[in-house]
Amino acid sequence: MQSDRIRPAPALVVMGVAGCGKSAVGEALAAELGAVFVEGDRLHPPENVARMASGEPLTDALREGWLDAIGRRIAGSVGDGQAVVAACSALKRSYRERLRGFCQDIVFLYLEIDPATAKQRVGSRRGHFMPASLVDSQFATLEAPAADENALTLDATRPIADIVADVLGLFEANS
Repeated sequence: MQSDRIRPAPALVVMGVAGCGKSAVGEALAAELGAVFVEGDRLHPPENVARMASGEPLTDALREGWLDAIGRRIAGSVGDGQAVVAACSALKRSYRERLRGFCQDIVFLYLEIDPATAKQRVGSRRGHFMPASLVDSQFATLEAPAADENALTLDATRPIADIVADVLGLFEANS
Protein backbone atom coordinates (compact mmCIF):
# COMPACT_ATOMS: atom_id res chain seq x y z
CA MET A 1 0.00 0.00 0.00
CA GLN A 2 1.44 3.35 -1.03
CA SER A 3 -0.43 5.25 1.69
CA ASP A 4 2.06 8.13 1.87
CA ARG A 5 1.08 9.31 -1.61
CA ILE A 6 -2.67 8.67 -1.53
CA ARG A 7 -4.61 11.91 -1.33
CA PRO A 8 -8.34 12.37 -0.89
CA ALA A 9 -9.96 12.55 -4.30
CA PRO A 10 -13.46 13.39 -5.53
CA ALA A 11 -13.82 9.83 -6.82
CA LEU A 12 -13.09 6.53 -5.13
CA VAL A 13 -13.60 3.19 -6.86
CA VAL A 14 -13.85 0.14 -4.61
CA MET A 15 -12.52 -2.73 -6.70
CA GLY A 16 -11.77 -6.43 -6.59
CA VAL A 17 -13.19 -9.82 -7.47
CA ALA A 18 -16.75 -10.91 -6.78
CA GLY A 19 -17.32 -11.49 -3.09
CA CYS A 20 -14.65 -9.11 -1.81
CA GLY A 21 -17.23 -6.68 -0.40
CA LYS A 22 -17.13 -3.85 -2.94
CA SER A 23 -20.76 -2.88 -2.48
CA ALA A 24 -20.84 -3.08 1.31
CA VAL A 25 -17.58 -1.17 1.72
CA GLY A 26 -18.53 1.32 -1.01
CA GLU A 27 -21.90 2.09 0.55
CA ALA A 28 -20.32 2.56 3.98
CA LEU A 29 -17.58 4.82 2.61
CA ALA A 30 -20.07 6.89 0.64
CA ALA A 31 -22.18 7.38 3.76
CA GLU A 32 -19.15 8.47 5.82
CA LEU A 33 -17.90 10.81 3.09
CA GLY A 34 -21.31 12.25 2.20
CA ALA A 35 -20.68 11.01 -1.33
CA VAL A 36 -22.89 9.65 -4.08
CA PHE A 37 -22.74 5.84 -4.28
CA VAL A 38 -22.67 4.16 -7.70
CA GLU A 39 -23.38 0.43 -7.72
CA GLY A 40 -21.55 -0.81 -10.81
CA ASP A 41 -23.50 -4.08 -10.96
CA ARG A 42 -26.70 -2.13 -11.64
CA LEU A 43 -25.15 -0.61 -14.76
CA HIS A 44 -24.47 -3.89 -16.54
CA PRO A 45 -26.59 -4.24 -19.68
CA PRO A 46 -29.14 -7.08 -19.50
CA GLU A 47 -27.13 -9.23 -21.93
CA ASN A 48 -24.07 -9.08 -19.63
CA VAL A 49 -26.18 -10.06 -16.63
CA ALA A 50 -27.68 -12.98 -18.58
CA ARG A 51 -24.21 -14.18 -19.65
CA MET A 52 -22.85 -14.09 -16.12
CA ALA A 53 -25.99 -15.68 -14.66
CA SER A 54 -25.50 -18.58 -17.07
CA GLY A 55 -21.89 -18.99 -15.90
CA GLU A 56 -20.17 -17.28 -18.84
CA PRO A 57 -17.41 -14.79 -17.97
CA LEU A 58 -17.40 -11.43 -19.68
CA THR A 59 -14.81 -10.54 -22.30
CA ASP A 60 -12.96 -7.25 -22.41
CA ALA A 61 -15.23 -6.12 -25.26
CA LEU A 62 -18.36 -6.92 -23.26
CA ARG A 63 -17.07 -4.89 -20.33
CA GLU A 64 -16.35 -1.73 -22.36
CA GLY A 65 -19.87 -0.28 -22.38
CA TRP A 66 -20.33 -1.15 -18.72
CA LEU A 67 -17.08 0.58 -17.74
CA ASP A 68 -18.10 3.60 -19.81
CA ALA A 69 -21.47 3.76 -18.00
CA ILE A 70 -19.68 3.76 -14.64
CA GLY A 71 -17.15 6.32 -15.89
CA ARG A 72 -19.95 8.62 -17.06
CA ARG A 73 -21.68 8.36 -13.66
CA ILE A 74 -18.43 9.17 -11.86
CA ALA A 75 -17.69 12.11 -14.17
CA GLY A 76 -21.25 13.41 -13.82
CA SER A 77 -21.09 13.43 -10.04
CA VAL A 78 -17.65 15.04 -9.96
CA GLY A 79 -18.79 17.57 -12.57
CA ASP A 80 -21.72 18.46 -10.30
CA GLY A 81 -19.29 19.08 -7.45
CA GLN A 82 -20.15 15.90 -5.58
CA ALA A 83 -17.78 13.28 -4.26
CA VAL A 84 -18.53 9.80 -5.54
CA VAL A 85 -17.77 6.26 -4.45
CA ALA A 86 -18.31 3.52 -7.03
CA ALA A 87 -18.26 -0.26 -6.68
CA CYS A 88 -16.68 -1.77 -9.79
CA SER A 89 -14.49 -4.85 -10.15
CA ALA A 90 -11.97 -2.89 -12.30
CA LEU A 91 -10.01 -6.12 -12.54
CA LYS A 92 -7.44 -5.05 -15.13
CA ARG A 93 -5.19 -2.04 -15.33
CA SER A 94 -6.72 -1.25 -18.74
CA TYR A 95 -10.18 -1.12 -17.11
CA ARG A 96 -8.90 1.30 -14.45
CA GLU A 97 -7.29 3.44 -17.14
CA ARG A 98 -10.58 3.47 -19.03
CA LEU A 99 -12.34 4.76 -15.90
CA ARG A 100 -9.61 7.38 -15.44
CA GLY A 101 -10.40 8.57 -18.95
CA PHE A 102 -13.63 9.93 -17.48
CA CYS A 103 -12.06 11.33 -14.30
CA GLN A 104 -8.32 11.52 -13.75
CA ASP A 105 -8.62 11.98 -9.99
CA ILE A 106 -9.74 8.50 -8.99
CA VAL A 107 -8.36 6.60 -6.03
CA PHE A 108 -8.84 2.85 -6.32
CA LEU A 109 -9.42 0.82 -3.17
CA TYR A 110 -8.48 -2.77 -3.95
CA LEU A 111 -10.13 -5.22 -1.57
CA GLU A 112 -7.78 -8.19 -1.62
CA ILE A 113 -9.28 -11.59 -0.85
CA ASP A 114 -8.34 -15.23 -1.33
CA PRO A 115 -10.24 -17.45 -3.81
CA ALA A 116 -11.74 -19.77 -1.17
CA THR A 117 -13.25 -16.91 0.84
CA ALA A 118 -14.54 -15.18 -2.30
CA LYS A 119 -16.22 -18.40 -3.50
CA GLN A 120 -17.79 -18.97 -0.08
CA ARG A 121 -19.15 -15.41 0.04
CA VAL A 122 -20.50 -15.51 -3.52
CA GLY A 123 -22.02 -18.94 -2.94
CA SER A 124 -23.90 -17.70 0.11
CA ARG A 125 -25.38 -14.61 -1.59
CA ARG A 126 -29.02 -14.70 -2.53
CA GLY A 127 -30.60 -12.81 -5.39
CA HIS A 128 -27.37 -11.88 -7.19
CA PHE A 129 -26.69 -12.84 -10.80
CA MET A 130 -23.02 -13.78 -10.30
CA PRO A 131 -22.56 -17.50 -9.62
CA ALA A 132 -19.68 -18.81 -7.51
CA SER A 133 -18.50 -20.72 -10.60
CA LEU A 134 -17.24 -17.41 -12.07
CA VAL A 135 -14.97 -16.52 -9.16
CA ASP A 136 -12.03 -18.42 -10.67
CA SER A 137 -12.39 -16.49 -13.94
CA GLN A 138 -12.28 -13.23 -11.99
CA PHE A 139 -9.00 -14.24 -10.34
CA ALA A 140 -7.65 -15.29 -13.76
CA THR A 141 -8.45 -11.81 -15.11
CA LEU A 142 -7.30 -9.88 -12.03
CA GLU A 143 -4.30 -7.56 -12.32
CA ALA A 144 -3.73 -6.13 -8.85
CA PRO A 145 -2.96 -2.40 -8.91
CA ALA A 146 0.70 -1.65 -9.48
CA ALA A 147 2.81 0.67 -7.33
CA ASP A 148 2.45 3.47 -9.90
CA GLU A 149 -1.36 3.45 -9.72
CA ASN A 150 -3.25 5.69 -7.32
CA ALA A 151 -4.50 2.75 -5.27
CA LEU A 152 -4.80 1.39 -1.76
CA THR A 153 -4.82 -2.34 -1.06
CA LEU A 154 -6.66 -3.57 2.02
CA ASP A 155 -7.55 -6.99 3.37
CA ALA A 156 -11.17 -7.69 2.39
CA THR A 157 -11.63 -10.23 5.18
CA ARG A 158 -11.47 -7.52 7.84
CA PRO A 159 -14.68 -5.98 9.21
CA ILE A 160 -16.22 -3.32 6.97
CA ALA A 161 -16.03 -0.69 9.73
CA ASP A 162 -12.27 -1.30 10.07
CA ILE A 163 -11.71 -0.98 6.31
CA VAL A 164 -13.69 2.27 6.22
CA ALA A 165 -11.82 3.63 9.25
CA ASP A 166 -8.47 2.81 7.60
CA VAL A 167 -9.41 4.62 4.38
CA LEU A 168 -10.74 7.66 6.23
CA GLY A 169 -7.64 7.75 8.42
CA LEU A 170 -5.32 7.63 5.42
CA PHE A 171 -7.25 10.39 3.68
CA GLU A 172 -7.17 12.54 6.81
CA ALA A 173 -3.45 11.96 7.34
CA ASN A 174 -2.61 12.83 3.73
CA SER A 175 -4.93 15.79 3.16
